[in-house]
Amino acid sequence: MVGQRVMIVGASGYSGAVAARLVAAHPSLSLGAVTSDKLSGQEARRRLGASMPAGLTFSPNADALALSAEHDLVFLATPAEVSAKLAPQILATTHAKIVDLSGAFRLRSAEDYPRHYGFSHPSPELLDSAWYGLPELFGAPPPGTRLVSNPGCYPTATLLAIAPLVRAGLVEPGGIIVDAKSGVSGAGVQAKEEYSFVEIDEDLRAYKILGHQHTPEIARHLGRAANVDEPRLTFTPHLLPIRRGLMSTCYARPRAGVSAESVHKALLDVYTSSAFVDVVAPGEVTLKGVAGTNRARVGATANGDVVVALGSIDNLVKGAAGQALQNANLLLGLDETAGLRNLQTLYP
Repeated sequence: MVGQRVMIVGASGYSGAVAARLVAAHPSLSLGAVTSDKLSGQEARRRLGASMPAGLTFSPNADALALSAEHDLVFLATPAEVSAKLAPQILATTHAKIVDLSGAFRLRSAEDYPRHYGFSHPSPELLDSAWYGLPELFGAPPPGTRLVSNPGCYPTATLLAIAPLVRAGLVEPGGIIVDAKSGVSGAGVQAKEEYSFVEIDEDLRAYKILGHQHTPEIARHLGRAANVDEPRLTFTPHLLPIRRGLMSTCYARPRAGVSAESVHKALLDVYTSSAFVDVVAPGEVTLKGVAGTNRARVGATANGDVVVALGSIDNLVKGAAGQALQNANLLLGLDETAGLRNLQTLYP
């Protein structure tokens, strides 16, 4: 197939591997290169499946900049500090557009990066120009955009669920509590003891309590999406003993007169024409309903002094590679749903 050429940098990780498979099956894109240091020289079909182009092999990550000159779009499925260095080099020396799956360009200020990501940002000038790619809330990238920052998995589910309610003035923007849970694939490919089968199976644990890097991302883009000052919120992630799937449960204080019907209607008003977000009853916001797809389920209800809004996604698809392809479609002027509309749930 001949189409716009795409390269995946970091295709041996979970998100990069899913992105490679989605691009390989896309009707208008051609997978031209995949990179990985640990798999360098190996045939892509052996590691990523039969959908890979014949003869495609993994190149070392050091070749990514040179290879990017031969491609129309580059997915960076790399750690944030790697993306922060590589993205400006690609933008300066090639015509390629970029969708970055890391957190390298999600936060407001370079000053936030040492605290939340552990490195000093080398290209703070790109933080303002990178487009935050959550299309359901922010729309398509403006003409001329070359760098899209793909949202984190937890922020995606959280913002889709609660932002419309804040924007509609139904809940107080401050004091929101987010209790979120994700499958183990959200942690990436790791060989640490705490991610081994015996440690994870039949257990549930919170992690990075009051210090997760997605907290400032959620706060920043909730403020943007809802047209309010950046709110204070509490975010606690948990690790589920499953492979994939993510649910975010948000608790907020309602304003006067808010009802279960009004919060449900607020979600419908935003997502009725959405290709990928389904508004359902709160009890139908499940992991099995979205696993394997680029869909999100959101639902909300209210009772007395509390509003509960829920969002569920597949952390590797709508939370990473699928949303990245959705953003790539928009960045390249293609149908937003191309390569994503026929994905099926993994259950039953």
